[in-house]
Amino acid sequence: MVKTMVLWEKCVKNSIVLAFLFSIIDVALSQIDVQTVSTPELYSVEGRVYPPDSHILSNWQAQTRVLVNGGEHIGFLKEDGTFIINNVPSGSYVVEIANPNYAYEPVRVEINSKGKFRARKVNYIQTSQVIQVSYPLKLKPLARLRYFQVREQWRITDFLFSPMVLMMVLPLLLIMILPKMMNDPETRKEMEQLNNLTKYDMPEMSEVLTSFFGGEKPKGRAVKASKKRQ
Repeated sequence: MVKTMVLWEKCVKNSIVLAFLFSIIDVALSQIDVQTVSTPELYSVEGRVYPPDSHILSNWQAQTRVLVNGGEHIGFLKEDGTFIINNVPSGSYVVEIANPNYAYEPVRVEINSKGKFRARKVNYIQTSQVIQVSYPLKLKPLARLRYFQVREQWRITDFLFSPMVLMMVLPLLLIMILPKMMNDPETRKEMEQLNNLTKYDMPEMSEVLTSFFGGEKPKGRAVKASKKRQ
């Protein structure tokens, strides 16, 4: 009886150990399946960054970084300026070049689920406009960065076109030119014609007030002139 109890306990213990081992194996296999199913395919973004000029210092590669989506993935340059950024899943990314001395144009790289690459210029204003560029990327500098504004220099034109000088010079020019223009008979006739066109008879202000308060009708200058002619 005692032997049977001992054998029974051993069988129970063995079955518990086997069940525990099978459960561990099952969990491990399920995790492996989940990882194999959920892990996306990863790709590499390649390109080349050209130096600003031929006389640049030799350490420009060490000062340059390749940023994908603002730093989600970071790449470094080789001696010849090429770069490779690995472990990039499919999607749309903005590739930027960070250099302390020169500015580079950013490029958008799109990777579809089949692993096909397409590169185009970044246009934040007109997002629907697509201007494709070659891939692998070829990035060239646009201009040198300026951190300080150049001090303005004194020029003679700034002095001549200042408001104070213009207020002083223009009246003198008018005083010198207008008399010469009035001596010309043709311009004099034109001025007289303009004066005759703009001239019209208006009653005096005193006559208007007396007529308003006294009840008399205002007599215009035209009436006086007609009486004098008679």
